[in-house]
Amino acid sequence: MDRNRKVLTKQTRIQAIIKKRIPRLIFLFCNTFFEQILELQVYEKINFVLEMNMSDKILNLQNQINSLKNELINHPLYSKIKTLSDFNVFTEQHVFAVWDFMSLLKTLQRNLTCISVPWRPVGSPEVRRFINEIVLGEESDIDQHGQVVSHFELYCQAMNQLGADLSQMELFTNYLSSGDSLEVALERINIYPETKDFVKFTFQTIESNEIHKIASVFTFGREDLIPDMFISILREMNDSGINQVSKLLYYLERHIEVDGDDHGPISLKMIQEICGDDDQKWNEASEVAMKALEMRIHLWNGILARL
Repeated sequence: MDRNRKVLTKQTRIQAIIKKRIPRLIFLFCNTFFEQILELQVYEKINFVLEMNMSDKILNLQNQINSLKNELINHPLYSKIKTLSDFNVFTEQHVFAVWDFMSLLKTLQRNLTCISVPWRPVGSPEVRRFINEIVLGEESDIDQHGQVVSHFELYCQAMNQLGADLSQMELFTNYLSSGDSLEVALERINIYPETKDFVKFTFQTIESNEIHKIASVFTFGREDLIPDMFISILREMNDSGINQVSKLLYYLERHIEVDGDDHGPISLKMIQEICGDDDQKWNEASEVAMKALEMRIHLWNGILARL
């Protein structure tokens, strides 16, 4: 008790000195700031930034894929999409990318967290939390009315609102549920060859069972690199009374909101932890990230050719 009283007395004296020497508003700001830093969640986010420190290997990987990212961001597809009919053509193919993203994520969850019984701690606590947070958001986020929904289901709702054709996706998932393999199910539906190629690449990566490649495709190849121009078109349409785009607009803005938080830095931390000091893994992570971006460009080219 005496020791605690001495500590409190010392803290009180320090606060008194600060109050005298710093204007009250600044004192209140500093006091609130340091109280927030003591909160676990704030501490963790700061800790991630400090620990990351952008290693040379991460910077090198990002430099290697920058030209492909820029090519994707500036793809002519975005300026070509202007009408509801155009958005229908786009979403009827893009929905397969929204769908197969979940298999990438679930593969990471299976390998980087413990989903078996009896449970045991696996890997990095920070990476576990990162993966589980994304799973929570992707599988059970909220729509604009506060209803719980997965992002895939939200995208399908947006397609229905647009008047887009969901029949091929519904057939595809039905074939899978009936026991068809991925390859057979893809061959039985009528979608663009480029879309089939995209999905096949995703599952070839998953089936490699090489977690550094899967994590690299997830981190660098599946970013939603949607330019402002594309979202501005949807906003203008929505503001002009074309209400059929409101769900798709919400979907895209929600993704930007979620991905723009701390997911980027933590996903890079995940790559660092998985690849470590293994140069071969870093090289393979770079190669597969570039291939993933090339496949997204290939998908976009396929859609553009049909507009």
